[in-house]
Amino acid sequence: MANYLFGNYVLDVDERRLLRDNEEIRLRGKLFDTLRVLVENAGKLVRKDAFMESVWPDSVVEDNNLDYCISQLRKLLHPSKYIETVPRHGYRFVAEVTSPPPQRRLIRLEPAVHPSDAPHQQIEFFTTSDGVRIAYNVGGQGPVLVRTIHWLNHLDFEWKTPLHRQWLSEIMRHNKLVRYDQRGSGLSDWNVGDFSFERTVQDFEELVDALGLDEFSILGGCQGAAVGIAYAVRHPERVTKLIINGTFANGWPAPGPGAQEHLHAMLTLIRSGWGRDNPAFRQLWTTLFKPDADSVEAAWLNELQRVSSSPENAARMIAEFPNIRVLDMLPKIGCPTLVLHSRDDGAVPVQEGKLIAARIPGARFVELPSRSHMVAPGDVAWEHLVEEVSVFMGWSEEAAAQVEGVFTS
Repeated sequence: MANYLFGNYVLDVDERRLLRDNEEIRLRGKLFDTLRVLVENAGKLVRKDAFMESVWPDSVVEDNNLDYCISQLRKLLHPSKYIETVPRHGYRFVAEVTSPPPQRRLIRLEPAVHPSDAPHQQIEFFTTSDGVRIAYNVGGQGPVLVRTIHWLNHLDFEWKTPLHRQWLSEIMRHNKLVRYDQRGSGLSDWNVGDFSFERTVQDFEELVDALGLDEFSILGGCQGAAVGIAYAVRHPERVTKLIINGTFANGWPAPGPGAQEHLHAMLTLIRSGWGRDNPAFRQLWTTLFKPDADSVEAAWLNELQRVSSSPENAARMIAEFPNIRVLDMLPKIGCPTLVLHSRDDGAVPVQEGKLIAARIPGARFVELPSRSHMVAPGDVAWEHLVEEVSVFMGWSEEAAAQVEGVFTS
């Protein structure tokens, strides 16, 4: 590997960093890879198919993914015009590029962070109107983003997982992030009587009121996205943006032959085997949610299920899924909305995401090239998801503004 110098920039390939006058400019995955290909081939025409083979080797993506990366790089490198377009063919990096000796290290290596070394996070609690203690965490800075519930979650277990913590930390660089554990799971009270959808929406309402939040964006996946939808319709003046990921709007599982029998069989398996040391029963859900998980990730998902909730609570939560019906609410959503859904989601068909996006005025729908129900760090579509969220939340403009400030200061 090598470092490349052009103008007053240094592209450190080993550390995957771009420096301008020794100040780091953050480049997310595919943006860095696109710039690396350009710089490594400085002065040469790089055709679009070469970019696809190098930057997206295991994915089938559209040309607009490359166009987006080139556009963002031009903004970050402005006012220098280092990237030349060769119409209908590709791009050329026109700056003079040199490479210093490979042993020169421009940035001190930081020690790897192990799960046991996770920085402390402050867990706090509030009590709902029906007496349930809900665990939550607030971290980061910037505009507020509230992540709604997952079917199962555990604030501490999630935070101590390096890849997940890395993603949460990235969000917290741009937004004040609010996370919480659903009633009956994680660090929240497990001794709960009411798991209804209406009660979960009310929990969300009471949490944001307890925190004194006036305006905020909402990030929600699966049934948690439905909570965000319901809140956005009831309180349109408070929701600035809405991100919906892998959800359904008219109950789950989708109506069809054998749907009820399928659901009852799942509930029986959860109640009879969820809490056992043998993860065989939990593996059903791991395979359904993330069929391409490697052995390490599968073990993590199995353990997440075990530590997040009791078998009875897990079953009672999922038994409410058929009652989650927000289809008629969708046309009433007035805030900018991003709808993400995996193309080959085995848990919630992609048609559900398309239906939701079609019903929400002005919503942007993004089909992710994945089989995972919820795309996570390490997934083939992860960088695509991060780029879409970054653009939607304005992180790219924020980075460009920071770079512009450096140029004008």
